[in-house]
Parts: sequence; C-alpha cells; structure tokens
Amino acid sequence: MGKNKDMGGKPFEIPRPEFPKRAVITGGMPYGNKELHFGHVGGMLVFADTYARFMRDRIGKENVIFVSGTDCYGSPIAEGWRKKVESGEFEGTLEQFVQANHDKQKATLDSYGISPNLFGASGLGRTKEVHAKVTERFIRSLYEKGQLEKITTMQFFDEKAGVFLNGRQVVGKCPVEGCTSEKGYADECDLGHQYMPENLIDPVSTLTGEKPSMKPVTNWYFKLPEYEGLMKNWVEELKKRKDIRPVVWKTIDEFLKAPVIYIKREFEEKYLAIKDTLPSHEYLEEPKKPSFTIQFEKLADSDAAHRILTENGIRCRTGKTLVPFRLTGNIEWGVPSPVLEDEEPLTVWVWPESLWAPISFTQAYLESKGAPDDEWKNYWCSKDAQVIQFIGQDNIYFYGIAEPAMWMAQQAAADKSADPAEGELTLPVICANHHILFLDKKASSSGSVKPPMADELLDYYTPEQLRMHWLGLGLGQRSVSFMPKPMNPEAKPEDADPVVKDGLLLSNVYNRMIRTAFYTNQKRFGSVLPGVTPGEEILAQGRKAVLDFERHMSRFAFHQCTYVLDSYIRNGSKYMAKTLGNPDGMSDDELKQALADLFYMIRIAGILLHPLAPFGTEKLREYLQLDERIWSWETVFEPFEFFAPQGHELKFLPPRTDFFTRHESQFGDNA
Repeated sequence: MGKNKDMGGKPFEIPRPEFPKRAVITGGMPYGNKELHFGHVGGMLVFADTYARFMRDRIGKENVIFVSGTDCYGSPIAEGWRKKVESGEFEGTLEQFVQANHDKQKATLDSYGISPNLFGASGLGRTKEVHAKVTERFIRSLYEKGQLEKITTMQFFDEKAGVFLNGRQVVGKCPVEGCTSEKGYADECDLGHQYMPENLIDPVSTLTGEKPSMKPVTNWYFKLPEYEGLMKNWVEELKKRKDIRPVVWKTIDEFLKAPVIYIKREFEEKYLAIKDTLPSHEYLEEPKKPSFTIQFEKLADSDAAHRILTENGIRCRTGKTLVPFRLTGNIEWGVPSPVLEDEEPLTVWVWPESLWAPISFTQAYLESKGAPDDEWKNYWCSKDAQVIQFIGQDNIYFYGIAEPAMWMAQQAAADKSADPAEGELTLPVICANHHILFLDKKASSSGSVKPPMADELLDYYTPEQLRMHWLGLGLGQRSVSFMPKPMNPEAKPEDADPVVKDGLLLSNVYNRMIRTAFYTNQKRFGSVLPGVTPGEEILAQGRKAVLDFERHMSRFAFHQCTYVLDSYIRNGSKYMAKTLGNPDGMSDDELKQALADLFYMIRIAGILLHPLAPFGTEKLREYLQLDERIWSWETVFEPFEFFAPQGHELKFLPPRTDFFTRHESQFGDNA
C-alpha cells in the first residue's frame, strides 16, 4: 500500500493494482514478406516485450507466456515473393522466402533484447501444424454454433492474366467516408477499413495494370453484425477502465452505428430522382457539410442502395459499420479451411487466422514444455488469467471488433468439451499504440515514405538507447514522430539527437552512480558489500518509486514509468554528490551508511529498469553477484541482506567499465 492524505489531512492507503495469476502477452504478427522495420519494433514489439518482462518479474516468469510470430500467409506475401523472383532478387520457393524473412525477423528481435517465449510462424515447422489444427477446429466450432453464413460476392478478375485477384493484387481508393488511406486493396484499405470489393473506387490490377472485371464467388463469413448489441455493452465497460486507452474504445465505437451512405451535394438532384427506388432509408439533414447522409436499418439495404446509386452515376461512400467478417478465400497460399458443406476446398483469409494464431503459438510453446494438451486453457479461458495484446492503431478493427465478437460467439454456446477449440475464451485487454511517425510523416513499406529497417538503426544507436527513447514517446496518448538525427536531412550539426539525449539518463547518470558505488567501496572496503540497513528516508523514497512505477505499468503508461525512473535516478545522483563528495574525509561507519543507501537506490532503479533495459541491468546483477531473485517483486522491498549474507562480495569492477553505453558512432568526431 502507498500512503497519501485525504481532504481532512488524514493518511489513507492507496490500493495497489491487482495483477492476474497468469498472463499471455502477444505482439502483433509482422508479415513474412519483409524484414522488421522500425515501426514493428519501436511502435509495438518493444512495448510488448517490456510488459512481458515486467509481468515475469511481477507474477513469476513461470506464469507468463509472451508469444508473437511471423504472419506467413496471404496475398501480400505471395505477391512480394512473385515480384522478387521476377526481378531476380530471390531464388527459391515461396516457403523458403518466408523462412528467410522469419529468420531475419527473429534475429532482429534478439538484437533488441525482445524475448518472446515463442516467436512462431503460422506457415512453418511445428507451429504450422498446430495452427492448421486450431484453425480447423475454430472455424468448425463457429459453424456448428450457427455463427457462419455463405455469402456470394463479386471478386476482382484480371481478364488479361486469367486469374482471380486477392488482397494487394488490386489497388484503388478506399470507399469509406473520411478515410485518409493512401491505398485501398481488394476488400480492406491499409488503415484496416473493411468494405465489399465492388465498392472499391478506381481498382487496378497489380499484375497487368488493367482495370479488373467482377465475377461472383462464394465464401464463408462470420455473422459479425449480429454482435452489435454485445459489442456496445462491452465498449461501455471499456470506457470505465483505466487500463484501456481511449483510442481503443473510440475506434470500436465508430463501427457500432447504423449503415449509412454519404453522397456529395452535387448529386442531390440525381438522388431525389431515384430515391424511391432505393430500399427504405432516412435522409439526415446536415446542411453545412459538402455531402448529405442517408441511413438504413440493415446492411443489405445499404449495399443494395449503393449498387443502385453507382449504376445511376452517383458517386458515394459508405460509412463505418459492422459488416460480415470474411473467413475464407480462394488464394492458394493460405491455411486450408475445413469443407463445411459441399463447397470447393478453400483457404482461410489471413486476417482471421492471424487473430487466433497466438492461441496456436501458446499451444505449441506449452507442448514444447511437455504440458498437457489442454493447459493452454489455463491462460486463455481462465478467470485467473489475462490476455494482453499489443497492437498498432491501424489494427483495432481486427483485434477490437472481429476478434472479441468471435470470442463472444465461442462463449455463447461453449459446451466445456475437451476439444481445444472450445472453452469460454476471455476477452483480451487491447493495448493499442498510436502511429509512430518517421520525420513527421507516416511511413509504410507500401507507401511513399519508406520506414528505416530496425537493423539499420543499430548502426547508429544501442538497443537500449532506442528502447528507452521509444518507451518514453507517449505513443499511448498520441501519434509521435521518431526523429533520429543521422537520418534527418534537416538536422543541424548543433542539434541534439533526441535518441541520444534520452539515453543519457543511463549512459551518464545511472552509470556514474553504479561506478561510484563500486569504486568507492572497492577502494575502502575491498569488494565486500556494506552490511548496513539503508536509512528510513532512502527506504521510503524507494517504496514510493516502486509503487508509482507499478501503478503506471498496470495502466500501460510506459512514458510515465520512464518519468518515475528519471526522477528517482537523478535524485539518487544528487544524494551521491551530496554524501560522497569527499569519501576520504568520512569515517568507516559514515561511508558504509552512505554506500548502503547508494547501493539500495541502485538496486531499486535496477529492478524498475529491468523490463526496459535488459542488457545493462543483467550486467549489473552479474557484478552484484546476486541471483535472479533480485528482480522478483515478491521481495522488492527487502534490503540487500535478504539476498546477500553478511560479508557478501561483489565482483571486482575494472576501471572505466560501463553498464549502459552510447553507440561507438557517438564518440569522438562522430559524436
């Protein structure tokens, strides 16, 4: 408990946040058509890793499973492979192409200290086999519960190439009103808006550059619109929670509205001439807007009206609303879908299967540890557990709408059978970051502004400089620009590098505290740790820092955690300067007390830093010669004597040893 004062001046206890007994942390899956760029790492995976590390320390690493992996299937990957083979940049099969990218992605994560229990691959190795089984059972379970429907839609067909077009094989303009996407694809834009293929504006085939025709195809869809009521109730609950960012429930809320069509004012006369031929609808008065709105009760009526309007030369856009969520498709490179009736064999669309892929990865990880087949339920279906999913803002539609609705569908009629697809899946906690921009612009591999690769940044910065900088940006509150000086053509020589600046707390201030404590202790007392209890004020300051940090971490306020660390470490530095300015003039007892205080502050700062800066803090543990209990929050308030008996020896610290350093490019002429 932390103490504060109420309005009457009396002390009261601040309840500490409650954490689950077990947790699954997921990081959104990067596509298998490329290496990781800075947005994958700095916009999402560093946050997932930091929280996973914190939870391992907080509730025990045996109770935490952090999974992520390569998203192996889908048209973007097949198309990327085709283009590279065509240009001579790659020789090998599609699976070999994905394997090469998966290996590079995993190596990048290792370089940044990102430590999933399993970084799997939906289309490779054992995780491919597990994922295929989970996919079949999940879809069949939805079908048996009556949650799927067959829908025939028009699909793009390239007459010149003689093939159906999927996903990114078609490029046009998103038909959703207000969308700022640079690119719309077959049935979703690069900002995640969903629409029927026939509504895409100005479609062009990426295979031939021709305008594709439309031909009917039949697929399985999840009845997403039927969950509007349950989703509204869920959103109202989310609005009350301090661990859910407003961007999550606001984005979900945008889709929980009646179907509407927006029509430009210039087409109003044409609309009035044919309005009686449209399905029943309501004309909404919005006189100050450049377009007017017509609203429908049913999605089918809105779709029919859109076709009639388009056939009569009236340009219009649809509004955000819940539409049936497509599960299958006819792309060859995909997870096989179960044959549910008499349809031809289909594959599963990449987005739905990527939503339950973390369940597959959890099962694969537990299997590798020899756990029982149903052990995964203790993480995904138990009230004692929590699933926390770290994603980018663009993917809220899938993780915040489609996934929870499908989980609700499984809950609605769960029969508690032993089938791994059954069970009451608990709704996830969604931690969505806003966009991380690059030089004030939104960067995308498929857009005009290309993002730097994550590995490329390591030519200029250490992993921990980048981790600390990204965690402190406040992406949970707003979109923020990443401005690395070596890549900024507008940066002046005298300008400070924001990444280096944020790293100075560790490479300068905290380093100096650690070195001073070790060197002073070595000079006066050898390598024996002072067996003295820290002062009451020092203990109280440490307790406050721990409780503040814990509270912020429980709300995923990573930037606030960095503020706590900054304040605590700088105060420790001031204490060091005040008390150890002239150690030679201090008695042994005075110096032992000052060192005991300083080592305690170093330890508390190390515990809080451990999830954020894993390399340097593990080096600190090595030189303290303590086991991993030092990181456990079960003993976070214990003094050093709890871990180290009287006379405990520290590892000798050689001169000029750094625990946190700047990158070699930042010294000398390159600084």
